[in-house]
Amino acid sequence: MPAKSFEVLGRRSDAWTAGAALDLLPENSGPRVEVLRGCVVITPGSDLDRRTVQRELGYLLKQAARRARLWLYHEVNVVSDDDLFIPDIAVLKVPGGGRTAMSIGQAVLLGEIVSPGNRRKDVIDRPREYAAVGVPFFLRVDLRNRVPTMALLELVDGEYRPLAAAAAGSTFAMREPFDFSIDPAELLDEAEASEGEG
Repeated sequence: MPAKSFEVLGRRSDAWTAGAALDLLPENSGPRVEVLRGCVVITPGSDLDRRTVQRELGYLLKQAARRARLWLYHEVNVVSDDDLFIPDIAVLKVPGGGRTAMSIGQAVLLGEIVSPGNRRKDVIDRPREYAAVGVPFFLRVDLRNRVPTMALLELVDGEYRPLAAAAAGSTFAMREPFDFSIDPAELLDEAEASEGEG
């Protein structure tokens, strides 16, 4: 098999599948490369606020998930038939050690941190796609105007319904699929008032 390369994106004429992407494209720490309905979707790297929230929330959620015997990963390859999703946060039923991708059937919760450039994808498209394949919970973090808000949605009769929500300055508390609470304001890096003075 030839070395994996992004050059194949310009040469391949067949519809893309999750398997083809995992076989032909190299791993990278830059743009996200997903497959949806036969097409490759490339998303540029995110801004620092989004990365900060992903790091902080992932760290705190991971501890809570482990207490419930669940495993949390950032930007893991999640395969659903021919589609390949890379959610910001994935809480899985089994550990992913040694694997390149996980089956959507192992997902308990998938989470997206809303990006200004991908607002429709993160707020409308991804929840719809995750609901269609039966992911029990969806977590959304929105950073509009740098005021973090969080919402947990539960799959009921094929659609996500709100279960918990909170904005910065109040407490986001969830009981399912595991206990977790936080003030969303804690997710962004902010300088203390005294640091900027003097």
